[in-house]
Amino acid sequence: MARIPLLQLTDISLTFGGDPVFDALDLVVQPGDRVALVGRNGSGKSTLMKVMAAMVEPDRGDRILSPGVSVGYMEQHPDLSGFATLGEFATSGLEPGQEYRVERVAEGLKFNPDTPVGTASGGERRRAALAKLLAEAPELMLLDEPTNHLDIEAISWLERELSSTRAGFVLISHDRAFLRALTRATLWVDRGQVRRQEKGFEAFEAWRDKVWDDEDMQRHKLNRKIKAEARWAVEGISARRKRNQGRLRALHAMKDDRANQIKRQGSAEMAMDAGPKSGRKVIEAKGISKAYGDKIILRDFDLRVMRGDRIALVGPNGAGKTTLLKMLVGQETPDTGTVTHGTGLEMAVFDQNRVGLIEDASLWENLTGDPEMRVSGKADQVMVRGNPKHVVGYLKEFLFSDAQARAPVRSLSGGEKARLILAKIMARPSNLLVLDEPTNDLDVETLDLLQEILGDYDGTVILVSHDRDFLDRVAATTIAMEGDGRATIYAGGWSDYRDQRGVDAVETAVKTAKPKATPREKEKPVKTGQPTGQPTGLSYVEQHRLEALPGEMERLEAEIAKLEQFMMDPDLFTKEPVKFQKATDGLVERQQKLAAAEEEWLALAERAEG
Repeated sequence: MARIPLLQLTDISLTFGGDPVFDALDLVVQPGDRVALVGRNGSGKSTLMKVMAAMVEPDRGDRILSPGVSVGYMEQHPDLSGFATLGEFATSGLEPGQEYRVERVAEGLKFNPDTPVGTASGGERRRAALAKLLAEAPELMLLDEPTNHLDIEAISWLERELSSTRAGFVLISHDRAFLRALTRATLWVDRGQVRRQEKGFEAFEAWRDKVWDDEDMQRHKLNRKIKAEARWAVEGISARRKRNQGRLRALHAMKDDRANQIKRQGSAEMAMDAGPKSGRKVIEAKGISKAYGDKIILRDFDLRVMRGDRIALVGPNGAGKTTLLKMLVGQETPDTGTVTHGTGLEMAVFDQNRVGLIEDASLWENLTGDPEMRVSGKADQVMVRGNPKHVVGYLKEFLFSDAQARAPVRSLSGGEKARLILAKIMARPSNLLVLDEPTNDLDVETLDLLQEILGDYDGTVILVSHDRDFLDRVAATTIAMEGDGRATIYAGGWSDYRDQRGVDAVETAVKTAKPKATPREKEKPVKTGQPTGQPTGLSYVEQHRLEALPGEMERLEAEIAKLEQFMMDPDLFTKEPVKFQKATDGLVERQQKLAAAEEEWLALAERAEG
C-alpha cells in the first residue's frame, strides 16, 4: 500500500533577480523520512527549507501538505519580538499544561527558559527556537543548522532525541558526525537542481563524485562530437546541400546545448602562508587561574605550546574554552600565574562572532577598508600575503561572484560570512592561527579544504570546536575543560580523548598496577597543575611527544586498515588505475610513518623507564 506523503513540492520555480534558484523542482517527503539537505553555501538550502515551511512563496509551482500534517521549522535567526523570556517564546505554541515539554528539552539543550529575551545571546535564542520545535513535536521537522552554538554534550542529547522520534525530519548541518548518525536519505541542492538518494549522508560524497564524473564524461563526449561535426561542416557541406542542412542544424543544437549547461562551481582556492617561523616555544602558561565571582573557570593550569602543535579546546558551553583561549593569546589576563609568548609570533584570529565584519558594508569595502589589507592609493586592490591583488579576483578565490563583491555582508549566508572571514585572515602571513568555532555554517567541501590547509600549515594552530569529525581530523592534542576549573590534556583528537577517558575509568576502578608501561597506558591523560610521578629523564617536549605518539600510531593503523580494505577490490587496478596508484603510495607512506613512530616511542619509553 502506497504511503501518503507528508509534503510534496511540484514544479517549483523561484528567482531572486538573477539566475533561478530553483526551476521545475519536484520533491516528496514521506512519513518517517530522515533526510540530510546538503549543498554548497549559497546554493539555496535554507531557501528551499523556507519554501517547504511555506515561509517563502515560489514564483511558480505547488506546495501540497497532507491533511492533518503539522510542520515545524527551526530557522537560524528566530524572531523573538513580543516575548519577555526565552521560555515564553518556546511555550507559545503549546496547549495549557504542556509547558513541562519545554522544561525537559531545555534541560537537554542546556538553556534557561527564564532568560530575558533582551539579554539572550544568539546561541540562546537558537536553542529556544529548537526547544520550541521539539516540544511541539510536529509530524515533519525542518531543522536549519540545529547544532550551531550547541556544545558536544547537547549535540549528543539532540542526536539521541532525533534518533528516537517517529516524526520525519529534514536536516541542514555542517556536522558530519551528526548527519552520518541520523540520516537515511540525502537531498542534494546543486545548480538549481535537487537530487535525491535513498542513502544517508555517509554515502553522499561518493555519490556526488560519481555524478560529477559522469557529467565530465558526457561533456567530453559532447565536445568530441561537436568538434567532429564542425570539421565536417567546413569540409563537406557543399555536397548534397539540402540534406546536409539538417545535419548543420543538429550541430547548432549541440552547441546551444553545451552553452546552456550550468557550469559547475569550482573549488575554493584558499591558501595560507605560514610566514616567518616563530621561535620553537610559542606559548608557555604557568599556574594560571581565572574566576568570575564565585564561578571558577580555571585553576592552576600549566601548558607549553611548541611550534607546529595542533591543540583543540573542548568542553561544555560556559566551561571557559574561549576564556582560556583569550588568556593564551594575550587578550585576557589571568588572575594568577603567567603567560609568556615566544619570539616572532604573527597571529591570525578567526572569531566565532564575526566581529571583523561590517554587516552594512559591501564585501569589497570589508576587504579594502581593512588596514592590514589596504594597498596605498589603490581602491580596487588588497594586499594578499605580501602581494597586491584585485579585490574581485581575490573574492573569486573564495567562490564569491562579481555581483556579491558589491553586495552588503548582511545579504550573505552564515557559511559565506565564514568564508569571508577566512579570506581576511588568510590574506596575511601568520605563524599562529587561532580558530574559535571555525566550522559553523561551512559546507562540506569548504570544510575539507580547510582541513587540508591546516594539515599543510607550517605554523601552530589552537582551536575551539564542537565538531567531532573536524577535531578528529585536525587536533593532535586536546584540552578538555571539565568544569569546576579543571582542565586535562589528552593526546589526539575527540575520539582519542573519549577512548582515553574510558580507559581511565576502568583503570581507576580496578586499581591495578603493572611493572612496565605499555603504549596504551602511555595514553593516560596528565592533569595539569598536578605532579605526574617520578622524574622520567625526558625533557618536557620529549614527554609530550611520548604521550602523543600512541594516538598518532592508532590513527596511522586505522588509515592503513582503510587503505588495505579499499585496495581489496580486485577490479580497482583495471578500472581506476590512478586511484589504485594513489592508494598504494598512501599505504607505503603511512606504513613508513608508523614504523618510524613505533621506533621513536620505544626509544622514548626506554629512556623514561631509566
